[in-house]
Amino acid sequence: MEFTAQQIAQFINGQVDGDANATVHTVAKIEEGMPGALSFLANPKYTPYIYQTKSSVVIVNNDFVAENPIKATLIRVPDAYTAFARLLEIYNKSDNENQGVSSLAFIAQNASLDSEVYVGEFAYVGERVIIGKGAKIYPQVYIGNDCVVNEGAVLYPGVKLYNNTIIGKRCILHAGTVVGSDGFGFAPQPDGTYRKVPQTGNVIIEDDVEIGANTTIDRATLGSTVIRRGVKLDNLIQVAHNVEIGEHTVIAAQTGISGSTRLGSRCMIGGQVGLAGHLNIADETKLGAQSGVGSNIKEKGQLLIGTPAIPIGDFKRVHVHFKNLDEMAKRLRLLEERINQFESGRENRS
Repeated sequence: MEFTAQQIAQFINGQVDGDANATVHTVAKIEEGMPGALSFLANPKYTPYIYQTKSSVVIVNNDFVAENPIKATLIRVPDAYTAFARLLEIYNKSDNENQGVSSLAFIAQNASLDSEVYVGEFAYVGERVIIGKGAKIYPQVYIGNDCVVNEGAVLYPGVKLYNNTIIGKRCILHAGTVVGSDGFGFAPQPDGTYRKVPQTGNVIIEDDVEIGANTTIDRATLGSTVIRRGVKLDNLIQVAHNVEIGEHTVIAAQTGISGSTRLGSRCMIGGQVGLAGHLNIADETKLGAQSGVGSNIKEKGQLLIGTPAIPIGDFKRVHVHFKNLDEMAKRLRLLEERINQFESGRENRS
């Protein structure tokens, strides 16, 4: 499909700077541009590429000032990154307009499906399930009994929803996500064995949540595990039973959150972070990659890193000493040797 610069500008409320009739039919990184491609410039370190790119059209911020001639047509917008993301969203939506229920899907007789849904081959929809308008259930999705999948939600291939799971409006669950599996609850017994604690709760995922591939969210022991509105979870994240993640929190891959921990709103959690159980994490907390958190974070808006996680300013000061530990150890050994020599000399004189 081909678009002119003017048409693209209308999609994103931009202003054309150059040939409004320049056409594009594909997208490319600015450093890998080619004729007929659309690119964008948001990160200043990529600015040199705009003077040599072969892309036909480039989206830039309104405040961009060219220091050299540019061959490409520019589209100026307040935020180039957001505008480009919007275009990709429009493209992706047009490329995923599947509708209808496959004859190869299993739908329980008492399940309720809106007329405008898509259910792909070999999907399973259990008893008393409710699927809202515009929802898309891709092949090999499993939806257990009494689940609710609300309007506009998308479940990509291989997603598994255990019984009683609730998925909010416009949620996106990527391939292999498992929601509602048993929490890790085992009671130690006198003979050294472990007795399984039944997990009787469910998982509630509110509106506009996106969950990456192969992420797992456990059902609550009692009550609900809750993912609040606007949360974004990366691939390969483990969310344990009775966890609550606050609105618009984002979490990177391979993070693990132990049972009954509550994260506040608008937190930013780096990759491979580990959080112990039964903690409270304040709103707008930022945790650097591979941090380990074993106690409550009470102050809003802190940036912490390390294990145990400490404020980043303290971490940097400590890290300076850490890098010098070997030299400090050598100096300490030398000092000990001199003290020993002094003590030996004093004993010989007495």
